[in-house]
Amino acid sequence: MPMTDVLAAADISKAVGAFAAADSFNYKKFFELVGLKGKAKDIVEKVFHILDQDRSGFIEEDELCLILKGFTTEGRALSAKETKALLAAGDKDGDGKIGVDEFVKLVAEC
Repeated sequence: MPMTDVLAAADISKAVGAFAAADSFNYKKFFELVGLKGKAKDIVEKVFHILDQDRSGFIEEDELCLILKGFTTEGRALSAKETKALLAAGDKDGDGKIGVDEFVKLVAEC
C-alpha cells in the first residue's frame, strides 16, 4: 500500500522536504508536518505496517534509517546519528527495534 493511500501527498512532500538537509531530522516535527499528529490509532498502525518493509512486525534500525524513503522515494536516508536518536526515542523496551505499540506511542508524543 502506498503511503499516499493513508496520508495526503502534499503533506508528505512538505514534511520530507523540510528535512532534506543532513542531520536536520526531528521526528516530532516530521510526524506533525506529515499529518500523523492526532490521527486515529488505526491510521498510525497502517503507516507502521508500510514502514515495516520486511513484515517482521518491527521497524529495525536498517528500516528506520530509510523512514523518509518509506513516505516517498524522494526522501533521503537518515544519518547514523539521526537513526540512533529516533531508535532511542521509540524503543521503549530496549530490544533494539520499534514495535507497532511503540510506534503509536512515539507518534502520540508529538
